[in-house]
Amino acid sequence: MKVLVAGANGHTGRLLVQNLDAAGHEAYAMVRKEEQKEDMEGLGGIPVLADLESDLGHAVKGMDAVIFAAGSGSSTPPEKTKDVDRDGAINLIKETEKLGRAPKFIMLSAMKADNPEEGPDKLKYYLEMKGEADEYLRNSELDYTIVRPGALTHEEGTSKIKVGKSVDRGSISRSDVAKTMIAALEEPNAYRKTFEMVEGDTQIEDALKSLE
Repeated sequence: MKVLVAGANGHTGRLLVQNLDAAGHEAYAMVRKEEQKEDMEGLGGIPVLADLESDLGHAVKGMDAVIFAAGSGSSTPPEKTKDVDRDGAINLIKETEKLGRAPKFIMLSAMKADNPEEGPDKLKYYLEMKGEADEYLRNSELDYTIVRPGALTHEEGTSKIKVGKSVDRGSISRSDVAKTMIAALEEPNAYRKTFEMVEGDTQIEDALKSLE
């Protein structure tokens, strides 16, 4: 597949680019700055210069799948969180829909995005914006998968996870999140599903097959 990764220069985005290339897909790494292109090529990606807050038509053209892995970060002001995590995601969804077919769209979201009041105080607005973007995607014509991990770590992944519509709070390596998002590209049972995930005892592929 030709897969566009929005947020390719982020921690999880970089892992996505690397793992997509290793899995035999063509990873198109979306970055905002010219100087980031060489780095993406080093990871095995094909750089695409684009900004979530502007025109994205050229970025999604010809893609079989789109992965949204961008994030404003926990220390950014509310307006930037809205611009990236909600409006940027919705902009990308709209442009993907314009392709006139139904490519796969994988959204990196967060636990409690549908219930931000249950999240930590400092993350409530972030979760609210994530939740609104997720809801827009669920109402689209795209074959989506919305992945909502627990606390992200930089630990080495085990490829074993726990998934469900709601799971107890826990942590999960960014590596396993990236692998799960890539596995969801080819697992029909993951289509049009939203799930939370943390570390667990089930292999990624089997976990996706078990989704209800």
